[in-house]
Amino acid sequence: MMPFSGSYRPEDTLFLLKPLRLEMVDVNAKERLIQSGARHYSEMLSPERVPGPRYLALFERLIDRYAPRLAAEILALARYLAQTRPRQVTVVSLARAGTPVGALLARALRWLGRTDVCHYSVSIIRDRGIDENALAFILRQAGRAPAGLAFVDGWTAKGVIGEELRRALKRWNARQPEPLDETLHVVSDIGGVADVAATCDDYAIPSGILNATVSGLTSRSILNAAIGPDDFHGCVFYPEFAPHDRSGWFLDRVAGYFAAAEPAPLHRDPEERRERYQAMTDFLARLHARHRVSDRNFIKPGVAEATRVLLRRLPGLLLLRDAGHPDVEHLRLLAGEKRVPVVIDSTLPVLAAALIEDLS
Repeated sequence: MMPFSGSYRPEDTLFLLKPLRLEMVDVNAKERLIQSGARHYSEMLSPERVPGPRYLALFERLIDRYAPRLAAEILALARYLAQTRPRQVTVVSLARAGTPVGALLARALRWLGRTDVCHYSVSIIRDRGIDENALAFILRQAGRAPAGLAFVDGWTAKGVIGEELRRALKRWNARQPEPLDETLHVVSDIGGVADVAATCDDYAIPSGILNATVSGLTSRSILNAAIGPDDFHGCVFYPEFAPHDRSGWFLDRVAGYFAAAEPAPLHRDPEERRERYQAMTDFLARLHARHRVSDRNFIKPGVAEATRVLLRRLPGLLLLRDAGHPDVEHLRLLAGEKRVPVVIDSTLPVLAAALIEDLS
């Protein structure tokens, strides 16, 4: 098992993933297999496509709008990690949404003078846990100090991956000699489920609206029969997308604002988190009742999660708080292309939410 950097520079990101060749599954067929219980979502991938010119223009517009803000939020997280890990910082991002954020954090930490930083991106899968082979590699082969590890994701909504991380690290800490901190660090925590967050706003973090072309040309992680007991979890690498790759460009654009970034306070207050968590819980309960949703995994709140539904799953409904908001323009474009019904609800506590089509 060896790390690879995808289309990133190695100092920005090292993926602890096993590149695979995988037969792609049509989105509709994949959704039927997942919902029937015949296959777990982590066993399959649907074909990815490069963004079209109009969609890419919306991505670039979001970069123009939010790169300064994201730079300030990344620096706030980086300063916190530098203070709480005085000897060594090892950013461990949760692939794939966490990967661009982890790469930016590594750059920010170096900008702050922390030359000891290293960034690894590892797999975590709902109901399957974190890749313990990857953790063992970081600690025992790369020789990184356990106290320096910091787990990072891009955003949280309902907290499913946060819960998975805590369960996985509790299992690790109960069985392994290296104790690991279970704290989850994110840019945006709209659901009150992350321990440390730069913001609790639902906004269109630009890396959240693209797939492989802003994530080092890698797919989301895979755990199927091709993964042996001593392997890292898998991924597909897409070299054919290289002409459209924005991974390094995205890092350069955001990092270019570090010098001018205003200090941003972190959101760590437990009472504030509880209020956000309760508001999200109440919102999800309303959606369950109003739309008769049978499975909590069919509801995806927030701009980033709604985008993933429209890009990768079988969407049944898109809910928007304000159809004219620039952060949801790409969602309206995707919904139009896929003929997904759109409902405007000014009472939404988030900018957007998507419901996966129930095939039962």
